[in-house]
Amino acid sequence: MAYTETNYKTKKALLADLKGGVKIHVYQPGPFGSGVVDGSCAIEGPHYPEPHRWYANAQVKDGVLVSAK
Repeated sequence: MAYTETNYKTKKALLADLKGGVKIHVYQPGPFGSGVVDGSCAIEGPHYPEPHRWYANAQVKDGVLVSAK
């Protein structure tokens, strides 16, 4: 699982920024790697320690989110 640098409280807010052209960086915390560079991944929010309330399948290019659903 990965997070976005911005701590989105809802998936709707994430998708609105993505549609609005905001550059959203994606990273993977912990010992599994520092970043998601290219390909698909699952992202979740809000950030730990809050309970995760939303999940999305994402496509990432050069560490930046290009699509999510």
